[in-house]
Amino acid sequence: MEELDLRGVICPYNFVKTKLKLDTLEIGVQLTVLLDDGDPIHNVPTSIMNEGHQVLTQEKVDQYYRIVIQKADL
Repeated sequence: MEELDLRGVICPYNFVKTKLKLDTLEIGVQLTVLLDDGDPIHNVPTSIMNEGHQVLTQEKVDQYYRIVIQKADL
């Protein structure tokens, strides 16, 4: 599983970086993304699902969030 640490990255750059990383992965691969509270955790999962990918888990860890995304066959 790949991991992308986007803590401290502002919107919309965190979504763009997540999308670019997903583009490099094979279909079905899972990507863990670390995001800050606020706009990032509200916007990135929704935008990823709108792109057709699946958000498998979303959990709060200390002062940030960890989401696991599975790349879809687009």
